Amino acid sequence: MTTAPLAIGILLLSFIAPHEAPARTTRAADRIDSVYTDIAGAACATIAVDAEPGATTRRCPGIAGYSLLVQDDDARMSIVVVAPDGGRHPLEYWQVVTTAFSTLGEKAEWRVKPQSGKPVPIALIVRVYADESSDPNVATPYLAVAKITPQAACVIARIAPGADMNGQARLVADGAAEKPCLEPIGL
Repeated sequence: MTTAPLAIGILLLSFIAPHEAPARTTRAADRIDSVYTDIAGAACATIAVDAEPGATTRRCPGIAGYSLLVQDDDARMSIVVVAPDGGRHPLEYWQVVTTAFSTLGEKAEWRVKPQSGKPVPIALIVRVYADESSDPNVATPYLAVAKITPQAACVIARIAPGADMNGQARLVADGAAEKPCLEPIGL
């Protein structure tokens, strides 16, 4: 007669203990969100033009006191992250993402963590279109992932085109602080 209480105990446990892993709760301080800013069009102001090579620099809005300088030089584009203290951090896409002619997407995706109720940037994701094909109408769309720390900003990953490249870029960006900067292509 010892099997009846054991069977009732197992039956009760099956109702009490869920068969799935418990849902994880995320603290607000651990949450990472995306904020988008324009890096093309009327949102940006031209601040420098060098007519001889046709180079331009445009200042675009950022977040949390940051701004972005979009550089276009010799048909190649890159970004300089300008920190709230005025420090400039060149990302040099033309050396670490592609050496081919390139253009940028229209938006920058900032990955941010809340601190004291304000968004603090930890990474920046920008689409870089590289003219690496023999067909001038076909560009390879990479996602350049840059870490942003209080001391520096640099590209840490170049995400190649693929099924979930946006998700991959966000995953890399969210763990960016400890990742090393990319070396220039060809070194």
